Amino acid sequence: MGRGWTESAATSDDVDDLAALLARHEEAARGWSSSGRDAVATDVVGAGAAARRHLVARDREGEVRAWGTVHDRAAGRVIVSVVVDPTLAAAQASALAQRLFDWAEHAAVAVARERGLAVTQLDSGCFADDPRQQEWLRASGFRPMRSWWQMTRPVDPAEGSEGAFAPPAPGVVIRRVRGADAADGALPDADDLRTVHDVLEASFTDHFNSHEERFEEFVARLRADPGHRWDHWWIAELTRDDGPDGASVEPVGALVSSVLGAGSSGHEGSYVEYLGVLAGARGRGVASSLLHTVVADAARRGRDRVGLEVDADNPTGAARLYLAAGFVTRYVTQSWHRDVPVDAALDVSP
Repeated sequence: MGRGWTESAATSDDVDDLAALLARHEEAARGWSSSGRDAVATDVVGAGAAARRHLVARDREGEVRAWGTVHDRAAGRVIVSVVVDPTLAAAQASALAQRLFDWAEHAAVAVARERGLAVTQLDSGCFADDPRQQEWLRASGFRPMRSWWQMTRPVDPAEGSEGAFAPPAPGVVIRRVRGADAADGALPDADDLRTVHDVLEASFTDHFNSHEERFEEFVARLRADPGHRWDHWWIAELTRDDGPDGASVEPVGALVSSVLGAGSSGHEGSYVEYLGVLAGARGRGVASSLLHTVVADAARRGRDRVGLEVDADNPTGAARLYLAAGFVTRYVTQSWHRDVPVDAALDVSP
């Protein structure tokens, strides 16, 4: 890295500097910053820290200049983030990026070994209009795999009124998970939480890069998000009358959302973390009804927008649904992947 530079694991003392570094990166690569200090603190020392490993690089004056993160996202998949100060000279920035990607490979393989795996996927990303990051990813052996539309929709206060949206189709009911108003630290109805997990797992099996995530990992990861709220979880149920035993009620869809921090208007927003519908129930308007539910909920809470991410090549036509519902693409991100055999990893530990 150069004489006088240091590298170390991240601590609570680094949170402010890391948040400032991330803001500089986002402003240079996308045009504005949206990440907050709370999210950084969660990943470094909060509820999300246990699943993450960090490496922080400081220059000879002690300023944070680069930050690497490896997130154990699911068995066989780690999320790799490399953030380098955009004010550095190109050659120095590239050298730092290479160092952090090499470290990330080593850290990801260590995670895979702990899970007893022979190979793991390194999943990194960048803004679509960030050629610098794309160059570093390519140089580190990653390949571009997918584009993701980061979409948003304004919320009208009137959309919180009864009758603002068409009701669900006959037989379809949208409800919150039971016990969503549980006291801090308490869990809602365990069966409902498992239902949400199971429906989403089944819904996404035909989606790009789907990796099975255990129920405990799923709940812990979402609870770690600073915007997590149990009363932002919904289940879609379908009543069928054609079964051998008469009417039956079965879960066919689920939506999990979270709170977006206040934007330029001063109002918070809602963010759709997951929206999934079982293949056998698609075409009944279930996804639209779930989407209407989160928009109406946002309106009643005084929020001004709903955001979400969608695979530009989603096989279920989700992008068309969101466009029809008034969502527009604000910016685009990319997924870059690299598969690494566990026995082939470099030894680049600090």
